[in-house]
Amino acid sequence: MQIVTSWQQEGVEIERRETISTLLKVRFGNLDAELEAIIPQLMQLSREEYLGLLLQADREELLSRFQRES
Repeated sequence: MQIVTSWQQEGVEIERRETISTLLKVRFGNLDAELEAIIPQLMQLSREEYLGLLLQADREELLSRFQRES
């Protein structure tokens, strides 16, 4: 049984947030308030889900999907 400490979990969450932020910046040129606001929701998805969305969906699709869920 693998035990994950709170600092390890925090590290994973920081890395996930940085990955998502970087992909948003690469795709859309900057990270404005609207895109920043959907990062917590993207972080709740599996890696496959958020990577698929970030690589394929356009800005409007992302904002519409996640602003609707808020």
